[in-house]
Amino acid sequence: MSRQAEDTAGVRGPRDAMDGAEVRMNRRVGSAIAAVVLAMVLAGCEQAGGGSSPDPSRTSDRPAPTDVSEHESGPESPIAFGLQVPRGASQLGPLIRYRSERLIEAYKPELEAAQAQRDAEQQRRRTEAEQNGTPLPPPTPTPTTEPSDDTFDLLEDPPKPDTTISLMRIDGPPTDVVRAMAAQIDTVLPDAGITRSDISTFCEAENRRVTGCRIDAEGQTAKKRDLKITLTVDPGDLRTRTSPPATNQNPVMVLKVEYVGDPREGQMNRRGDNDVDVPREVETPDPTDLIWPRMDEDAPLSTPLLNDWTAPLDSTLLLSGFTPPFAAVATTKALDADRIAAEFAESVSEEPAKDVVEDLNEITTTYTARKKNGEVALASYVLSARGYYAMLVYTPPDAKPRKNRG
Repeated sequence: MSRQAEDTAGVRGPRDAMDGAEVRMNRRVGSAIAAVVLAMVLAGCEQAGGGSSPDPSRTSDRPAPTDVSEHESGPESPIAFGLQVPRGASQLGPLIRYRSERLIEAYKPELEAAQAQRDAEQQRRRTEAEQNGTPLPPPTPTPTTEPSDDTFDLLEDPPKPDTTISLMRIDGPPTDVVRAMAAQIDTVLPDAGITRSDISTFCEAENRRVTGCRIDAEGQTAKKRDLKITLTVDPGDLRTRTSPPATNQNPVMVLKVEYVGDPREGQMNRRGDNDVDVPREVETPDPTDLIWPRMDEDAPLSTPLLNDWTAPLDSTLLLSGFTPPFAAVATTKALDADRIAAEFAESVSEEPAKDVVEDLNEITTTYTARKKNGEVALASYVLSARGYYAMLVYTPPDAKPRKNRG
């Protein structure tokens, strides 16, 4: 048997029913029409006993393969700083792009000064109107489905997001895909010490079966950008031979790219940051004899994820992972995606921080809830030309990252 004999293969199933109604996009997104969002069909998917340990003998209870191809970004789709979706992988949903707390704090004084100037100007106009005998009516909030303005909209040049997360499903041979991703990271951060040719330096295994992979790389790019790049790979639960919901029994990857240098310097001279020629594959054979275990089936769509969160019935779960816990969700209504994101963050903290980013043809509202014990709930509501998304990532309390070996 070859080393890759048990590699998972992508499984395609019948396309879910589609809602043909077109959704009008937000005025700031322009005249683009949102792509039709797949409707969720959950009846009959829930397995007896629940959880992530279904009975393999109950074939009639198994969820149908998930076809979410219209929400996928294929190989060579850009991520950040030259990194791309590798061959043999698909990104599900949009990129999660947001401003770090460090970046927000760096620009907070400038924002507060602009807000004070705006408030003073508004008060001056009210005073003049009252003196002229024509007082201005008090502002009344108008209910709307539109997202808020960019948090830093008052600034002439609002800071761009400095953190990007890509959620990917591995459809090709996992060893080849993971090595290609490691090679990209090694190219972008050449001094980080990544061993691209040997997956055993960053993957754990039991009886030769891969149980998970993690790369933690930090260093400078060719343009002297200080970056931290984290890659995690979840092949599924080896003990129960069950993959996370909506993965089609395939491994999943989470790639996080953070700019960790001076926040203000990171906003300058950004042109050319993506001009990196990353490799598409690693030609040297992998010296390990590690096997990617084949999963029998996906866990039910009703499986609790992300601190006991479960996908709402009126949404489409595009992808999920056990380690780290994450979920990508599509909805047919903007308010539903925003509600899912906000409620998930509020499950960790009643008043999560909120930041809105307007960028190109997307508007992203990110809620961040953080506790002193290290627990973090990150939830982004993304309004894009393709539809409405809630992208959720959870960090359990006191989660300690595994260090690279080698």
